[in-house]
Amino acid sequence: MPISSFYGLQTSLRGLMAQQRMLDTTSHNIANASTAGYSRQEATLAASQALQIPAGSTASGSGAHLGSGVDVQAYRRVRDQFLDLQYRGQNTNLNEWQARAGGLDSAELSLAEPGDNGINAQLGKFWDAWSKLAQNPSDPSAKQALVEQATSLGDSFASVRSQMTAAQSAARAEYDDISRPASGADQGGQIAQIAVQLADLNTTISHFLTAGDPPNDLMDARDQLLDKLSGYGQISVEQLNTGSLNVSFVDKVTGTTYPIVTDMTSAWGGPPAGDNWTPGGQMGGLLGISQTPGGTIDGYLNTLDTIAGNIATKVNAAYGGSFFTVGTPAAGTLMVDGALTSDPTAVTAGTGAPGSNDIALAISKLAGDSDIDGAYKAFVAQVGSNVNEAERQQANAQVLTDSVEDRRQSVAGVSMDEEMSNLVRFQRAYQASARAMSTMDEMIDVLINRTGRVGL
Repeated sequence: MPISSFYGLQTSLRGLMAQQRMLDTTSHNIANASTAGYSRQEATLAASQALQIPAGSTASGSGAHLGSGVDVQAYRRVRDQFLDLQYRGQNTNLNEWQARAGGLDSAELSLAEPGDNGINAQLGKFWDAWSKLAQNPSDPSAKQALVEQATSLGDSFASVRSQMTAAQSAARAEYDDISRPASGADQGGQIAQIAVQLADLNTTISHFLTAGDPPNDLMDARDQLLDKLSGYGQISVEQLNTGSLNVSFVDKVTGTTYPIVTDMTSAWGGPPAGDNWTPGGQMGGLLGISQTPGGTIDGYLNTLDTIAGNIATKVNAAYGGSFFTVGTPAAGTLMVDGALTSDPTAVTAGTGAPGSNDIALAISKLAGDSDIDGAYKAFVAQVGSNVNEAERQQANAQVLTDSVEDRRQSVAGVSMDEEMSNLVRFQRAYQASARAMSTMDEMIDVLINRTGRVGL
């Protein structure tokens, strides 16, 4: 079988075009070096199908295969799926502790401890007011100061409870905003909106892959959405044969899945009834501090109500009547009896003859009581400990997340040094292919224009 004299030109052209595609890919990488979520790409080369030379045309008589150059097989993303899984798992943990630390920090700030305006300082001033009344049982100004200080104590409890409730409500509102499903004209929260975007990307990517054209940049966009989604809760991703994905939230305790995207359809219908799940991530952190009953801040409020109730119970018992009134919730309704507020001189300092101070002394000795001062100090220590633990866990999670992200970027990120080196390498290969083509052209020129011309 004769081989065309132009065969070498075609082989050189393949090399020229392949190196051009390599240069194009490198240029695309450099252009997107600072693009968030971009995965480095490379052109995959393979030897093109060789020309088969039948037996008899070679010295051995057994035939041969003559190479025909190179072809670009695909443009692939350089990405490690195992590192993606690791990153999303760490990102879930990080966002959970961030949400907890932020919410608990707001609750701690409401205590204003240590400080001159916190409940601890108000309790100290309240006991001191009874001590001063014991020193001057008939002094109207001492009684007036006592009632005012008792009112301030009740206001402090109400203020702290109100601020803690506000922190709880803010966390709950943020959770509801994230997890709200789409309904009618309402596009829903962040998760519902991401689900729509993922479904659209699944559709487009699947169509391209079916046609044999991997849309690398669209797949990067989809991975970015999955990374963001992993911050809201623990996710499970199932790769389908069509190139589409099934994405679900996973309950960290029971393993139950809650669909977000099913193939090319948005499937997010909101969290389970009663929020009876443990999603992890930002939703898990917000739910853990805001849930009622059973949330962390709900526990704080119960403790605060118990302390306020103990104050009313023990002071009234020692007073022998109604000094404080308290309702539900106790910390929000602790106040001085209306009769004493209207007439502070009606406060009784003792049970004996005029000038007796046994009641005032008995109440002043409640200072340091384990169910009041001791319980409150333990409560403040518990809140501080919870905040410190959340911040410590957040710092640890941040280190682990950053470590995995660094490893992921070392694989998928664009290295300018490497790309510049590739530019030089592909340029030299392009020049070599061009030189081979020029050489073949000169040979053909001699063959065509000089064959048969004697003496030239």
